[in-house]
Amino acid sequence: MKTLILHSQDLSIAKLVSKKVDAVIQQKRTHFRFTTNKIIDLDALREAFKLDFNFVPASFSPNQIALLVSDMDSTLINIECIDEIADFANLKPQVAKITELAMQGELDFDASLAQRVALLKGLDVSVLEKVYTNKLQVNSGGKELIDFLKSKHIKSAVVSGGFTYFTDRLAKDIGLDYSRANVLGVDNGRLTGVTQGSIINAKAKADFVHELCQKHTFDATQVIAVGDGANDLAMMKVAGLSVAYHAKPIVAKQADISINVGGLDKIIDLFDE
Repeated sequence: MKTLILHSQDLSIAKLVSKKVDAVIQQKRTHFRFTTNKIIDLDALREAFKLDFNFVPASFSPNQIALLVSDMDSTLINIECIDEIADFANLKPQVAKITELAMQGELDFDASLAQRVALLKGLDVSVLEKVYTNKLQVNSGGKELIDFLKSKHIKSAVVSGGFTYFTDRLAKDIGLDYSRANVLGVDNGRLTGVTQGSIINAKAKADFVHELCQKHTFDATQVIAVGDGANDLAMMKVAGLSVAYHAKPIVAKQADISINVGGLDKIIDLFDE
């Protein structure tokens, strides 16, 4: 038997789904569940109802979850920060194209990051503040998710192929426990066009998950990893549960859970609240 989640509170839709999957409706606080042994095409359900549907993995135990690690750009927040920085140099289309190809897994991440950061050389560091203040927003349901995790004493972290200027401030503003990202080089108040230290790429993201597990003596099976791009796949593979959030196709098809319509708070549904 499988447990199907309908990430919606619409009872009329739940009744239609109940007939389609031949299962009794189980109404929860934020969603509906159905237990069935029928073969179900999730993609067909998603397309038919324009809503999020997921199977709860048999190995998933919500009471064992101790840590959630999320990507930042286009996952926890609404923008790709590097693209918005590039906008101040009138280079957003060029940089955004490279970003998109990298997130699709079509370009080497390290090389593509170096290429994009080089284009930012000479920009006044004040543009970072402008991006954070004027363009960056936490994605729908993000704050609710973090508050829920805190209520359950679950640690939270953001790890990004972006920049510490944004991850550190974001972590402080919404109450994340940990953050890690690349450090932008700055000299005399201007971006140098290079990063400092090791690049936070796919391997580094997975290593960060392991590092936090060792710090708190968690097992990787107690981790939820959330991402949207190809450079998130490594950390999603080492985690006990992987969540693709409005993700690229290469990520969505490999994740345990896909959220394509709703906000980040749909992850709370997995905890059967």
